[in-house]
Amino acid sequence: MNLRNYDIPALRKLDLAHHLPAQADFKLLHELGGSRIITRADGCTIYDGDGNALLDGMAGLWCVNVGYGREELAKAAYDQMLELPFYNTFFKTATPPPVMLAAKISELLGPPLSHVFFNSSGSESNDTVFRMVRHYWKSLGQPNRKIFISRWNAYHGSTVAGVSLGGMKGMHAQGDLPIPGVEHVAQPYWFGEGFGEDPVAFGKKCADQIEERILKVGPENVAAFIGEPVQGAGGVIIPPASYWPEIQRICDQYGILLISDEVICGFGRTGQWFGCEHFGTRPDLMTMAKALSSGYLPIGGVMVGDRVASTLIAKGGEFAHGFTYSAHPVCSAVALANLQIIQRENLVEHVRDTAGPRLQQRWAELAAHPLVGEARGVGLLGALELVKAKEPRTFFEPRGKVGERCRDNAIANGLVMRATRDTMIIAPPLVITAAEIDELVEKAWRTLDMTLAGLKQDGWL
Repeated sequence: MNLRNYDIPALRKLDLAHHLPAQADFKLLHELGGSRIITRADGCTIYDGDGNALLDGMAGLWCVNVGYGREELAKAAYDQMLELPFYNTFFKTATPPPVMLAAKISELLGPPLSHVFFNSSGSESNDTVFRMVRHYWKSLGQPNRKIFISRWNAYHGSTVAGVSLGGMKGMHAQGDLPIPGVEHVAQPYWFGEGFGEDPVAFGKKCADQIEERILKVGPENVAAFIGEPVQGAGGVIIPPASYWPEIQRICDQYGILLISDEVICGFGRTGQWFGCEHFGTRPDLMTMAKALSSGYLPIGGVMVGDRVASTLIAKGGEFAHGFTYSAHPVCSAVALANLQIIQRENLVEHVRDTAGPRLQQRWAELAAHPLVGEARGVGLLGALELVKAKEPRTFFEPRGKVGERCRDNAIANGLVMRATRDTMIIAPPLVITAAEIDELVEKAWRTLDMTLAGLKQDGWL
């Protein structure tokens, strides 16, 4: 591989002059003099233009499951680009890669999830499921079933429908959202909202809110419940064991569709192929993206169970929905090669039997740090709750400032962690080694020490 010699100061100037990055405070970026420029990556490590090596504790953005630098994925893209770089799936056409990819994903899941509608992202997938579900109920002669139930602090993407389905109030404020037809209930966030309660009772109480909302708006008006098995961007919120079984019961009882948003949890993150398998639910539809291609090219999809697919097929009529790049042949070829890597290298089993248990064992040690109120995780997901005091439990105010400090300190220590409010979260590549797990935890501890010292110095403690 030939490394390019970038002019980093010039790139930062161009960044400020022309580029508006995602999820950014543009004013702050200008004050900082531009973005951090990431120039290359290998395995679990990324490198910036200033020569710093960073252990990527976030797998890019929850997605680079097979790690960086996979030549076989580059070759899959190259070969497909030469053969057929693009054709659409409109007008009764298809291309080989998405057809084979759909069969592969269906094989991994097994019936009744046996059909796929492809998109380019998780946001598009959740936008698709919003329209598809309403179309399904209308096809059954129940057009009044329009309401979706979701959770506060859930994340389901950045499209208008995705933000509406999500429960992040800060995103709702930008665009006068949510759109009508979405109801939000409590999230199963035991540490933040149920601390001191019995976790099992708390989980059931949160699930019961869904049933209460169904009865309030009328079961005949409810289309679906949507939820992430583990709320990722919300702060790695792991529900109590009582939560998902109760949701399955409620959906079954009232005949509403259960949608599992697997954009983060899918493809091995929890130690199972999909998060719904870890928690024992039977979704009617499933949205996916990110790790489907390990982030190498943009692709997402909606797995459609037989309950929905058979109706749409039997009833006929056009589902007037799709994107130019739905089932893009190059993206599909790379995704298929990515799934073959995950299978060939037994990465799901690696998470379940080796990497996941080791990370959770080492991650739990961080609970002893004075700043940490809780260290939790599952598989290769982890979260640290930063608190001002453990007993009585006291959060920092205003919320989120300490998390930002800690995130920046992590970068200074050669580690990428994400801050959600004052919760530090990780989701490293599935290929992470035991030595890298140890390195991650050691750097996280040093980061906490640096943050604690800075807070004391500045009068926060």
